[in-house]
Amino acid sequence: MIAMLPIRPLIATAMVATSTGLLAVPAQAAAQTAATPTLAGIRAAHQPGLDRLVFEFRGRVPAQRDVRYVSKLIADGSGRPVNAVGDALLQIRFGRADGHDRHGNVTYGPARRTYALPGVIQVVNTGDFESTLTFGVGLAKGVPYRVYTLVRPSRVVVDLVTRYRTAPVRDYFFNTAGYNAGRRPYTAAVQRPVIPPATAYGALQRLFAGPTQAEKALGLRFVSSKATGFSKLTIRHGVARVYLTGRVTSGGSTFTIADEIRPTLKQFPSVKWVKIYDAAGTTQRPNGLSDSIPQSLEP
Repeated sequence: MIAMLPIRPLIATAMVATSTGLLAVPAQAAAQTAATPTLAGIRAAHQPGLDRLVFEFRGRVPAQRDVRYVSKLIADGSGRPVNAVGDALLQIRFGRADGHDRHGNVTYGPARRTYALPGVIQVVNTGDFESTLTFGVGLAKGVPYRVYTLVRPSRVVVDLVTRYRTAPVRDYFFNTAGYNAGRRPYTAAVQRPVIPPATAYGALQRLFAGPTQAEKALGLRFVSSKATGFSKLTIRHGVARVYLTGRVTSGGSTFTIADEIRPTLKQFPSVKWVKIYDAAGTTQRPNGLSDSIPQSLEP
């Protein structure tokens, strides 16, 4: 009699390098790992009545997607807060997706980017941890949105309604080319759309978002002087008062955030003088019709 041996299905294996040597794993599992969608790029543009935000992937479209408004942005893994400029924050999370290659290099470009659009102000990466890829979007205001996918190439699209009026304002950023050439003023103006009637507030908000990628390529930079934002802006009797947050300091530089804030606010007819306060609420000349900065912004 011939003994019948139990028949086991043949499973192809692949050798995977580990810290302790080579590990045999099913080829199907290896293929699934290799096929994890990888973010290849992010772009945003204005279309009639909406801002369109596109995440393009290599491989398939991520199967797990979650888009929602949140009160604050938290970094995946560390749990630390992440700052993004905007009056509304939209969190976009992709499950089983990566934003880096096998060497750990980011595959989609800058992790923080600014846009000169009516709605989308900033897109900031808040996590690329254990195949969960998360972004925060700073918006000018909370609006309805629609999420859908496209293929060839694989894309996740977020359309944000912008059926509201905007007004053009100017933001003034540090101009490295002008500074290196010794040409004053050391700032250059760029245009931003903001929502009236709070145009001065909108201009200051967009200033803290910094220049776009195209503007950075031209040598524009936002000198923050370690300010993380502003808690309040008031304008009365021709005097604008700006209350900064963060550990504001000049760092010994003769050019500070004050040199960007002053022209940004003085473009408005209602502003003749600008008084800038530190996080403790102090400035050198709080009274009278004059400009003022905190002691920490002195060179």
